[in-house]
Amino acid sequence: NVWAEDIGKLEVVNSEAATPAEMKVYKEVIEHTEATIEMVPIQGGKFMMGSPDTEPGRKADESPVHQVELSPFWMAKTEITWDAYDVWMSDLDLYRREVLRQPTTPRDKLADVFQISQPTKPYTDMSFGMGKRDFPAICMTQHAARTFCKWLSAKTGRYYRLPTEAEWEYACRAGTTTAYSFGDDPDKLGDYAWTSDNAGEGYHKVARKKPNPWGLYDMHGNVAEWVLDQYYETGYPSSGA
Repeated sequence: NVWAEDIGKLEVVNSEAATPAEMKVYKEVIEHTEATIEMVPIQGGKFMMGSPDTEPGRKADESPVHQVELSPFWMAKTEITWDAYDVWMSDLDLYRREVLRQPTTPRDKLADVFQISQPTKPYTDMSFGMGKRDFPAICMTQHAARTFCKWLSAKTGRYYRLPTEAEWEYACRAGTTTAYSFGDDPDKLGDYAWTSDNAGEGYHKVARKKPNPWGLYDMHGNVAEWVLDQYYETGYPSSGA
């Protein structure tokens, strides 16, 4: 993966059990807001995870190449934007209820548990003036990203979490075996990704470049993403992905 800035950002997965007929695109609407999260079905299957020793630009922590089998899941079509993240992080949902004097629903009560489990309020604008509406939410810890997923699950009644590294790579590769989802030619990166060569030292709005074959945007480029797994500097553990 190539990114403009090494800043943690958030993408969510829904891994609820479903029949093949139920694996369809859907749009999650965060209740009482205009924020939405479009979810793309990812069919389960096997793939070879990691980068071969012969691949240019690979790093030692991308090995060994090994087979992984995954169950079906849904992945967010784009990174989670500030539009959705701020409903939780900036207490917009709480303020809405207070200002409009709206009653607290049973789901609100569940979600509010994770509303008060937020990290310390940021000391400055965490977008650093680069933009918020339709931009990916950035600069959160993995703990904050996971707590947001718990809040979103309680708020919507569907199970959301961070993707595992295997799920993320499987979705990023989108059935391909090349270095990138569009092939091996890095000269084409500019069509699919914001990188240090074209990003202008900033991040960009989601879905402004071409998607990968499975309809996911910014899997290459823009900013780095959190996954659920522990990171091993020496590569993948012998017990699996």
